[in-house]
Amino acid sequence: MTTPTDIGTTIRAARKAQGLRQDELAAAANVGVRFLIELEAGKETAQIGKTMAVLAALGIDVSLTLPDGDAA
Repeated sequence: MTTPTDIGTTIRAARKAQGLRQDELAAAANVGVRFLIELEAGKETAQIGKTMAVLAALGIDVSLTLPDGDAA
């Protein structure tokens, strides 16, 4: 993933695959529905902490790869 839109698309697909409505996922992640709508739309200024909460609520793990190829 390289853009906020990629993240939003992935979150939307995972939510739908799990049969969750936006309000249900927002409640599970303790974020507002408006935040989730904007996140799924790829809003570039979405707060990282709330984004991580949504990903965790969906069971999505996040990993980073350093330039030398080591995972962080």
